[in-house]
Parts: sequence; structure tokens; C-alpha cells
Amino acid sequence: MPSVLVPLAMLLSLAAGLLSPVHHAAAPSRAAASTSARTAAYVNPLAGRPWGTYEGGQEMSWAPYANATGTKKKLLGYIALKPKAKWFGAWIPDNQIAQKVADYIAGSQDGDPDALVQMSVFRMVPWEHDACTRLPTKAERASYKTWIDRFATAVGDTPTAIVLQPDGPFALCAPGGSKVPSHLVAYAAQVLSAQPETNVYIEAGAADWPHAGSQGGVDAAVKILVRGGIQYAHGFALNSTHFDSTTDEVARAAGISKKLAVLGYADRKAVINTSSNGHPYEYGDYTGKDADNPFVCDSTTTPAATTCATIGIPPTTKVGADRWGLPATTVRQARRYVDAYLWIGRPWLYRQNQPFVTKRALKLVRSTPWR
Repeated sequence: MPSVLVPLAMLLSLAAGLLSPVHHAAAPSRAAASTSARTAAYVNPLAGRPWGTYEGGQEMSWAPYANATGTKKKLLGYIALKPKAKWFGAWIPDNQIAQKVADYIAGSQDGDPDALVQMSVFRMVPWEHDACTRLPTKAERASYKTWIDRFATAVGDTPTAIVLQPDGPFALCAPGGSKVPSHLVAYAAQVLSAQPETNVYIEAGAADWPHAGSQGGVDAAVKILVRGGIQYAHGFALNSTHFDSTTDEVARAAGISKKLAVLGYADRKAVINTSSNGHPYEYGDYTGKDADNPFVCDSTTTPAATTCATIGIPPTTKVGADRWGLPATTVRQARRYVDAYLWIGRPWLYRQNQPFVTKRALKLVRSTPWR
């Protein structure tokens, strides 16, 4: 286990709420360059390159697919053979995270060093509702930074898209209005963005969280991002654990990006999770028993008023393509404010956590309108 003893200078820095990356040796020159408004012609870093798809034990959909036959194998392949953002969190110890990341990168790139690897960092402790009742201890803060440093070192010069801390709005409920959780996220954004080919997207909730459809929701999302290190990050992520429509998420992305630009953070664009919103609804409108493990839609013709889940638009940087059937306004906004639709959520898992549920996965594939 890593030592929880930290230098006095680090403790003083934490007490003051400062953000000096004391563990990571490499100077974050690339991240520092991101603090100013971008003036060069924007280039989408996720486009124009192959996307790696991990095939192996770290992906929970892989073994069910590999062991299946016939029609069942074909259906499960729709999930298993797509590029997805693998989640890494505190369940992986500090002394194992570097090897886990290195193995995942190798499995995703399959010998092609240009292939983009997608990952989600879900390392904050405490998080979700626990983050509203207590702050991380000094030992937990030190462990977080050690884990992030080792993660970043393992990434190195690998082309990556990293979604940082899904369920981002929980940062706003820290006891006493503390910014400690946000400062730790910002530390991760700085250290990870310092890697030469890494593009960090900080998660800021969804169009229905916080404050669905309101300017107040945009303001809250911007607060999450500014506190959480958007000055270092390439952009932001939306809808990671929700089921809201791509149309609403694109509109929220446009609002956030415009507000960030006014604050001096130009060209911060979004990645939007579409793994779960093929039959969209707002989270608070769900009528079933378990909003975190919603019913799967019966078919592609399930009535619009029904609240159920299915798979949405496949992972792509062609966010404004005609085949997605999006309204003209959404197409224009997507092309301006969205880098990609990614599969960040995992609706084929129980409560998007574990285990993989084969019957659920098969029903998701059968009911998606995008297959």
C-alpha cells in the first residue's frame, strides 16, 4: 500500500485550496497552454484516426460475446465490438492502476499506436450521495493524487479521450460548500491533460441534471467545470449516467460552451453519451421501480410516452450526419459544439455497475432503432 504520509508543503497547499501537482514530475506544458483562449483553427482531436476497441477480461461484455453462438453472438457483438469508455475507479488499488491502464491500452490498440483509447476516471472518494455528507480525508486526498499520477504515467503518449468523474454535479453538494472535491478533479484534469495525446472531458451532468432545460442548469454546469479544471481540459462530457435525448444534450452543450467562451475558455466542446438514450426521457420522469436500472424497451416501436431504456446513436464523430434524423437546429449545434457521441454509460450492466446481464443486453440490442 502507498504511504499516506505527505509533505508539509502539500498539506498547506490542500488547506489553502491550491492546485499544485506535487506528485507528477512532468511539467504540464500542454495543460498550461490550455488556460488561455484558443485562437488557432479548431481541430477535433477525436476525428481522423482509428478508435480502438478493447477485447478481453477488463470489458464485461466481452466474455458473454466470446462464449455465445449464432444469433445471440451476433446481437451481443453489437455491444462488445463497439469502442467504449472503460471505467477506472477506486476499486483498483493505487499499486495496481498503472498496470491495469497499460494492459487496457495494449488490448485496445492491438498494435496500432495511433488508435484512440477511451476511458472514464471515476476515482473520487467519497462520491455520489456520500460526497454530500463528508469531505475526503487527508489520506484519501493523497491516495487520489497518487492514483491519478500513476494513471497518467501509464497513459504517456497514447492517444486518449478521458471522461473525468461521471456524475459531476455531486461536486456541488460538498459539505459547507467546500471546493476540495472540485480541486481534486482539477488536479486530475491538469495532470492528465499534461500527457501529449490526452484529451480530457470533465463531466458536468446532463440537460436534466441539474435544473432541466433552464439557464440555471447551464450556470451550475459551468460552475462544476470552472471549479473542476476546465482551464486544463479539452472539453466536457454530458449524459454519462442519464437517459436524456441527444437533442436536449446538444442544446445544453451549446449553452455551456458559449458561457465558457464568455469566461475566457474558448472552444471547449462536448462529448455526449448515447449508449443509453435510444428512447430518451428525463430522469425525474421515470415511472418504473428503479430509475437507476430502468426497464428496457420492448421494441423499436415502443410508444414515446413510455419511460424505458435502449441503446442510442453508435459512437461517432459524425455528430451531424443525416442518418441520425436530428432536427436541423440540433445538427447545426452539434457540428459547432460537439466533438463526438461516445458510449460512456453501460446500460447492459445492472445499475450501470455490475454484473453484465445477458438478457438485458439482448433486449437492448433488439430494441434499439440504430442497429
